[in-house]
Amino acid sequence: MKRLAGRESHLKWLLPGMHVKRWLLLLVVGVFLIGLGTAELPGVVGLAAWTYYRQHIRPAFMNPTLQMLLLVTVGSILVALAILRLNRSLLSAFRRTDQEEVVEVVYRHHQRQRGPKVVAIGGGHGLNTLLRGLKEYTDDITAIVTVADDGGSSGRLRRDLGMLPPGDFRNCIAALSDTEGVMSQLMQYRFGADTDLDGHSFGNLYLTAMTAITGSFEAALEETVRVLAVRGKVIPSTLAQVTLCADVKGIDRDDDVWRRIRGESNITAAQGRVQRVCLEPEKAPAYPEAIKAILDADLIVAGPGSLYTSVLPNLLVSDVARAVAAARAPRVYVCNVATQAGETQGYDVSAHVDALHRHVGPKLFDTVLANHAFLGDRPLGAGVDWVRLPRPEAVNYRLITRDLVDRQYPWRHDPKKLAQALMEFVVGRLVDW
Repeated sequence: MKRLAGRESHLKWLLPGMHVKRWLLLLVVGVFLIGLGTAELPGVVGLAAWTYYRQHIRPAFMNPTLQMLLLVTVGSILVALAILRLNRSLLSAFRRTDQEEVVEVVYRHHQRQRGPKVVAIGGGHGLNTLLRGLKEYTDDITAIVTVADDGGSSGRLRRDLGMLPPGDFRNCIAALSDTEGVMSQLMQYRFGADTDLDGHSFGNLYLTAMTAITGSFEAALEETVRVLAVRGKVIPSTLAQVTLCADVKGIDRDDDVWRRIRGESNITAAQGRVQRVCLEPEKAPAYPEAIKAILDADLIVAGPGSLYTSVLPNLLVSDVARAVAAARAPRVYVCNVATQAGETQGYDVSAHVDALHRHVGPKLFDTVLANHAFLGDRPLGAGVDWVRLPRPEAVNYRLITRDLVDRQYPWRHDPKKLAQALMEFVVGRLVDW
């Protein structure tokens, strides 16, 4: 039965309206003409049709060599035309009307397939920015995302349904999509206050429904990436329900007393000075796929993003930090362009690096990539300033600097500039600052 079904499927190519038969016929004619031409070559044994052509059809005045060149040339043109049009006919079913030429799509696809294996660790807008840039260079991207988010729609779904917070995963999926503009609008769409879904985004509800269908959050992510044709993978650093805690000073103008703040959304809202962050439970096991991706990577990137609430929560999963330390790939920490109120006020590059060292050790990242373009006195927002470069004598790590600023949103990285700098680093074309 299978063999019969296969034959019927092949016969569909001959149905009217398939735009295939004419080009197949042209291909056959082209090959036949090339065969007639090459039959004149010494040592080629002609078939009956070719022999008949030479004896009865070929004009007596035509030079055999000229005839061979003419037949081979015309046949080659017909074959090339047939293949080109057949290719267009077959691919037209998979090509959008607003898409660029097929050859460009195929070329870039194969270029990205040869790209490096990149692991990006973080969360929030910073990770999305990084992924938007990287996807133009490689398809082999693994985004390892924090699961400490407990605010907004994600926090409500986490509390009500006991699932991992979907917000950062939703954003990463949109960033890695080929149709990012439309996909981002769809995933970020929030239902209005006049509905029972007040405050929930479509993307969060989609991942919630997919979790119910597939039976687990990680299976929901894998299926979503497949269904939406997303480049790369998006995975959690841990499947445990963790709570991010912080010891914070300076709350209510009390500079000498620190308080323990529980919950990622409450840390920045406290508007104090973060001294230390930790996870509860402290021994959360790493997601095995995250460990495998880190150990197989050609490049490991942490940041950009909120230092205490997006980057460090992943690295506080002890098995993740150990895997990064054991990896043979270069490890780069991308420092933020601007400080963040409630987390890193007054921090320069070295202050960010010192915070990393205090929490996960001094040798986890061998290179720091920072911005050196400060756009004059352009205001960045209340309580926000440029992350300045340190004095050269204060640098005890490898520091690389580039212009990484997004001119439209100067408190953020430009995705193209950031990805280009990292790809240049991979091939060794950046020099120390």
